[in-house]
Amino acid sequence: MSVPLLELIDACKIYGQGTGEVHALRHVSLAVDKGEFVALMGPSGSGKSTLLNIMGGLDTLTSGTFRFAGVPVDGLDAEGRSRYRHAFSGFVFQSFNLLRRTSAVENVELPLLYRGVAKHDRRSRALEALEHVGMSHRAHHKPAQLSGGEQQRVAIARATVSDPLLMLADEPTGNLDSARADEILRLLSTLTCARGTTLVMVTHDPDVAKHAGRVIEFRDGRISDDRLCGAGVC
Repeated sequence: MSVPLLELIDACKIYGQGTGEVHALRHVSLAVDKGEFVALMGPSGSGKSTLLNIMGGLDTLTSGTFRFAGVPVDGLDAEGRSRYRHAFSGFVFQSFNLLRRTSAVENVELPLLYRGVAKHDRRSRALEALEHVGMSHRAHHKPAQLSGGEQQRVAIARATVSDPLLMLADEPTGNLDSARADEILRLLSTLTCARGTTLVMVTHDPDVAKHAGRVIEFRDGRISDDRLCGAGVC
């Protein structure tokens, strides 16, 4: 039997103490296989963004187990979680999170810089990543010179430049109009299919979730529905 890429067992996350406690995740158990495109849905405060942060090593569980490719992550210290993020995951955010004073290609180089990749190799790989998202002609433009859709393409190039096993996207089309949103979702689907990357995406929008092959809905920190939906298949 193959090992899931992501596995959570009886995962709980509590913020605050005493009467101020907030139970963001309540005994969540799930597994995500390599190559899946999963959409996490639910109202604000339902636990989906907390789960994404746990998967990305940006936050830790209060109790329970989180494994990546069979290896426990929940016991890692801050340095260990940082190594995990840089080695295995790429992030795409609603607000793009590009460095404003640096060019597109310099933004895309950042994950490789953290990995200690030599300068010449960083530049060539970053340009190749921009080519894959149709942005090589804008490589030396700064974010303020790019449209929202172009900035998100650069952000996707940054997330994929290190060929991560896992991509995490938090409302990646939230700041885009419907045409640009559909374009970005097709691009994400194509890239993940081509590379066998696992994509986990948080969204409030049912039309966005339709691009995924699996939809997991949350309510009050628990999974309320987990279904396959036929899309997101390579």
